[in-house]
Amino acid sequence: MSVAVPETAHRQVAPRRGAGLLWHQIRYEQLTFWRNPQSAFFTFVFPVLIISIFGGLFGHAKDTSFYYGGDALQYYVSTIIAMSVLGSCYSQLAVVLATRRQTGILKRVRATPLPASVYFVGLLAHCVLVSFVDVLLIIVVGRCYGLSLPASAQWLSIVVSLVLGATAYCALGTALASMIRNADAAPAVVQFVMFPLMIISGTMVPIHGAIGTIAGALPVKPLNDALLTAFTGGGSGFQWHDHGTLLAWGAVGAVVAIRRFRWDPRPE
Repeated sequence: MSVAVPETAHRQVAPRRGAGLLWHQIRYEQLTFWRNPQSAFFTFVFPVLIISIFGGLFGHAKDTSFYYGGDALQYYVSTIIAMSVLGSCYSQLAVVLATRRQTGILKRVRATPLPASVYFVGLLAHCVLVSFVDVLLIIVVGRCYGLSLPASAQWLSIVVSLVLGATAYCALGTALASMIRNADAAPAVVQFVMFPLMIISGTMVPIHGAIGTIAGALPVKPLNDALLTAFTGGGSGFQWHDHGTLLAWGAVGAVVAIRRFRWDPRPE
């Protein structure tokens, strides 16, 4: 005897199953990350070390136009936060995807019943979680050196900026991974793209003039500027130009990733 299952029951089970798979994948990525304690340790220690150095050097500096109306500590907290999001959601993601593709992990995952969308969303969510832990650590260390926190009205803008930045960098990291031929080349390719962008975007030293204007159309400086504006209280509400630039770069990265991404290792 067959039993008819109402269509509404199928609709209720499918979302639960999808949410359960996604949670399982995020948990798997987190366990994989923390089972390499050396990598996890330096992922979080590096930005803390950098902001500690800048805090010791510039913790008592005054507001100045050189730092766009804020003090040096506000400036470097903003740029180091952006650098941490870039490192977690762009460089590490690109290297991980290139390595997993070459070692055949992506090919084996593709052969399982796990939907490709769940696998990618789980991996991207893991990268975002790691970057947000970095953000909290940087702010805590900055407070130890006298960092002035943004006004309560600015926190929503900060969260939106971080989410847009993380999303754009994940899309760009996936797009770059689709162009890397093998895992050995991945770190060099990632650094070749990342470090010049960081330098001209004023991550370590404020950049003024024409170079700063050009960098404003690239994906790193908009997040720097959006965070700095929120920390210094130089603007109210959302930074539409910076957010729009991040959205545009995220869209470009997503299109390239969708069109070019391969699950199988590239032939040597």
